[in-house]
Amino acid sequence: MKDTIVLIIVLLAGLIFGSILGKILGQYIPFLETSEQITWNPKGDFVIIKYDLLVQVKLNLSAIMGLVGSFWLYKKIK
Repeated sequence: MKDTIVLIIVLLAGLIFGSILGKILGQYIPFLETSEQITWNPKGDFVIIKYDLLVQVKLNLSAIMGLVGSFWLYKKIK
């Protein structure tokens, strides 16, 4: 359980670091900043309970490289 939580934190950190790096380097290498948006929007209305959830992910090449790099680093250290 603890290893799974650590892995998720490391992967999220890799995604965030990759995105930030992509924003910085995007001025010089434009294709690193180009992103694709993935949206999931489930809704439900059960008369008593109504919900509307929006999950949106913006992925770019640098974020994916950060994800792969963080996974590689996690496996190397583990």
